[in-house]
Amino acid sequence: MIKNFPGKLVLVVGNSGSGKDSIISGVVKRFPSNLKEIHLTQRYITRPSSETEDNISITPEIFKEMSHQKKFALEWHIYDLDYGVPIDIDDWLKKGHPVIVNVSRTIVKKARYIYRNILVVFIKVPFEITFKRIKERARESGKLLQERIQRAKDNQTFPDADFIVDNSGELEIAIDQFLSYLIRVVEA
Repeated sequence: MIKNFPGKLVLVVGNSGSGKDSIISGVVKRFPSNLKEIHLTQRYITRPSSETEDNISITPEIFKEMSHQKKFALEWHIYDLDYGVPIDIDDWLKKGHPVIVNVSRTIVKKARYIYRNILVVFIKVPFEITFKRIKERARESGKLLQERIQRAKDNQTFPDADFIVDNSGELEIAIDQFLSYLIRVVEA
């Protein structure tokens, strides 16, 4: 049965290095206080934490156990890593709060079957910029680096998005685009 909560679940997708976390952080900081409080959830990931990502690092064994205990609202496996969005988001959504989360595009179709009140925002960046950012952050190397680069090259668009943010210029412009859209849909 589809979850039909009053709060909007906002899934943010985009290639590695597209600036998702920076844009999300800017939107959350500037979200108007007169609207329902926005909730940014941390993901559980089976890799060590990094300075550029705010996640909860867990072992594959703990991830498997949490999955078995149904502690994730959404979960996916990509780049030899497991990702999970905590089921706690349902509490916020039930109370009418918007919840924003950085996810893989691979989970969008499944998420639309689970949640009715869902929006998908695609962060678009030209491949040349994405390529440079992925290399500069130096989080991956070898085969994993090549996989991320190839995936970015192959996925310059996302037709299933409800809104597209252009992050090819100044970060503040991208944050403004996303924030304006989010305010419109939350107030609707």
